Amino acid sequence: MKITVPPRGPEERRRDVLARLERESDIWVASADTDGLPCLVPLWFVWDGQAVWLSTRATNPTGRNLSDGRRTRLAFADTRDVVLIDGEATAFTDRDVPASAADSFHAKYTWDPRADRAPYSFFRIRPLAVQAWHKQRELPQRHLMRDGIWLV
Repeated sequence: MKITVPPRGPEERRRDVLARLERESDIWVASADTDGLPCLVPLWFVWDGQAVWLSTRATNPTGRNLSDGRRTRLAFADTRDVVLIDGEATAFTDRDVPASAADSFHAKYTWDPRADRAPYSFFRIRPLAVQAWHKQRELPQRHLMRDGIWLV
């Protein structure tokens, strides 16, 4: 198969990443416990323009890992349109989460984790690094953010 589409430039990739953060429903969340045991789960998320917000039970492995380790890697499911986001997590209870973050879950999914019978925690994931590429041809310029600062 001959590739005829030129690689996207960094600015277009950044626009594409931001568009996916607005439109996608699920994101893969990777974390590890204090012994290094990995955990990978898909979760609903919302993007507030600065951070990714997740909600899960504080007692499940992902909730514990994000509370204890505070680091995560997020990814979308498409392996031919890769987006990887390395981030730092801050945990919030259902009582101290900013209302705008919790309300955005209800607006996007018609589900409010605060109203669930089981207690849910919220996690703000502040992006520290972002990589994005379509297939091998875009690997050389895949880094779009480092140390929390957009490179483009």
